[in-house]
Amino acid sequence: MNAIATFMDLDTRILIVDDDPGIRTLMSSFLEKHGFRADTAADPIEMRERLAAHRYDLIVLDVMMPREDGLSALRGLQRDEGPPVIMLSAVGTDVDRIVGLEMGAEDYLAKPCNPRELLARIRTVLRRVRAEPAAGKAKDAAKEPGYRFSGWRMDVEAHALYDPNDRPVILSDGEFRLLRAFVEHPRRVLTRDQLLDYARGSDSELYDRAIDVQVSRLRRKLGSEGSTELIRTVRNEGYMFAPVVER
Repeated sequence: MNAIATFMDLDTRILIVDDDPGIRTLMSSFLEKHGFRADTAADPIEMRERLAAHRYDLIVLDVMMPREDGLSALRGLQRDEGPPVIMLSAVGTDVDRIVGLEMGAEDYLAKPCNPRELLARIRTVLRRVRAEPAAGKAKDAAKEPGYRFSGWRMDVEAHALYDPNDRPVILSDGEFRLLRAFVEHPRRVLTRDQLLDYARGSDSELYDRAIDVQVSRLRRKLGSEGSTELIRTVRNEGYMFAPVVER
């Protein structure tokens, strides 16, 4: 494990974005001692300047910053298909955590955090991100399946969803993975724990409530008319995707 982690760290560049100079210095020094290349930025404006000049493998992004908050910066990173992000916040409530993850952050830590825990989270995210292309190659270039249900069309390879009128519907990464979990296990009751595993992987630290929030948002995007019939709530058990799904 240590040999693998050390190999991963070599030439891996991390950007730490935090308005506290003490935290920036502490984190960057700690990461550099463990083989990473660590740069810092005092705010999202400086972050974007760094991104324009260098390629980063991961960003550690504080939520509470002057001029522009971390969630706004995260939104821009997702729009521009930036590197994976771990959010940090002194306001470590479940709601803040869920919002950050829903917006596309890979992980979320409450401040103050132990540098060793941050290091472990960084390595976990990098392993997951780097495993995705490898998993794709292992399929020998086989095309990902597409799915149809109740007039809807889901193109897994293009990461796209089209309504019955063939209009594209924008889903967050979390919503898309959740919908894929449903269409790959149709007409079965799935518990929240199962959905957590299917939608975010076994190393997820999301809570049951996050699934409820995602299901609610997914229902709205699937349209108000008949949406509750597509994803049914099974009391005390979980959810079931009701329509027949065709590949």
